[in-house]
Amino acid sequence: MASSRGIMFVLGCYFLVLLALGVWGSKDSKSLAGYYVAGKRLPSWVIAFSSTSTGESAWLLLGLTGMGYMVGFHALWVVLGEFLGVLCAWKWVARPFKEYTDRYDSITVNDYLETRFRDNSHILRIIGTIIILSMVTAYTAAQLTASGKAFNSFLGTDYTTGVTIGALVILFYTTVGGFKAVAYSDLIQGILMFGCLFLLPVAGIMAIGGWSPFIENLRLEDPNLLALMGSGGFTLSSMISAVGFIAIGFAFLGSPQLLTRFMAARSQIDIVKGARIAIPCILVFDIGAVLSGMAGRVLFPALTDPETILPIMSMELFPSLITGLFLVTVLAAIMSTVDSLLILASASVVRDIIQQTLHFAIGERKLSLYGKLVTVFIGSIALIAALTEARAIFWFVLFAWSGIAAAFTPAILCSLFWDKTTKAGVIAGMTTGFITTVLWVLIFKEKFFDLYEMIPGFVVGFSVVIGVSLLGRPPEGATEEMAMISAEIRKKL
Repeated sequence: MASSRGIMFVLGCYFLVLLALGVWGSKDSKSLAGYYVAGKRLPSWVIAFSSTSTGESAWLLLGLTGMGYMVGFHALWVVLGEFLGVLCAWKWVARPFKEYTDRYDSITVNDYLETRFRDNSHILRIIGTIIILSMVTAYTAAQLTASGKAFNSFLGTDYTTGVTIGALVILFYTTVGGFKAVAYSDLIQGILMFGCLFLLPVAGIMAIGGWSPFIENLRLEDPNLLALMGSGGFTLSSMISAVGFIAIGFAFLGSPQLLTRFMAARSQIDIVKGARIAIPCILVFDIGAVLSGMAGRVLFPALTDPETILPIMSMELFPSLITGLFLVTVLAAIMSTVDSLLILASASVVRDIIQQTLHFAIGERKLSLYGKLVTVFIGSIALIAALTEARAIFWFVLFAWSGIAAAFTPAILCSLFWDKTTKAGVIAGMTTGFITTVLWVLIFKEKFFDLYEMIPGFVVGFSVVIGVSLLGRPPEGATEEMAMISAEIRKKL
């Protein structure tokens, strides 16, 4: 059993590194482009780890390990979905999105949509901002909930203290250092997550006695843990569950907090190089999480909260300094997502509303200051929400993940690859995709075998974007512009 002194030492060192990154990044956070996209100068290895760690969050280390604990190999459908989502995002979405946003000098995803569809009315900015703010608050609250669970599991501190400490550290380095501090902290956090999820399942399976005893003990615990289709076999319910797990990964194709990484890349070449890091990384992350949960099921059966299996395993299997690294890794997963969400929400308010919609005559330095104040404000709201009620991290994060993805992904993909897409189609698709996701969770989900809400959100979003676009006319020059973008990408590679 690990002692708290060693854990606290590692935790203290980690927090000092994050605070130093915040101070280091502050010199580049005095303009909007510097604060929100690091001046578009991030190298391949930074955007690769930043994108992957941002997309995973505490959902990976606490939520997915908990799912592995509960359902075994059935959780591998999540791995397949995330692998396909990350592969498609880096291979087909990243390069044209980067080319368009450089051409438009975009800082936010809403910048891109408004310019792409010649939206002088700013309706796309307003709709995008409303969706982002509502989902980011819920998403951030769920991540801070995870920090409370992590501190309680590792150090025995009460939930409120854990949530508050996590929030204060995140707010400091995000507010002071901006996107540069966020991206480089994500790099460190991503490396920690990679090491943790490589080491933990190996140690867990070795503690059981090797792969064969691991499989045999799982069979004795519950034979359904070894079934890819879960306890239901090849039933409609199990197939819907598998499809839902696969669908989780397709949010990587269009969620704004991930697209921002492509926008901030230094060049097209950096995106190509980044893909070679990000794609293998996601496999280690996800397979490691599922196998860790399954090993934990053998070693520590009948846990009341499966989402605490990673802290329990790390404390029981490793000395205190290594356990401290595992606590740091859980916090890294949380922070790598929360900092990105806060920057995303702040950019939506300051860039999209204050500067571009309301056209306030405010200098860059003062706008950057407002951005920092908005970051603190949004983080404080999420902190209050997290303190009110502890939630199941896995499902609550998926709801917020789905809401953002169903609103933006159909619009983004159609805008990049279909020259007939119209402004009206995108407005309608974003709105209906988002509303469908929320209503599905509130009204319909239980009646349809718990079908994951992103699926109806995507179906409605894509159908409406395409259907409404077919009734109108695309922006003038959209076809020629799309051809030019394709030509530029080929030329740069």
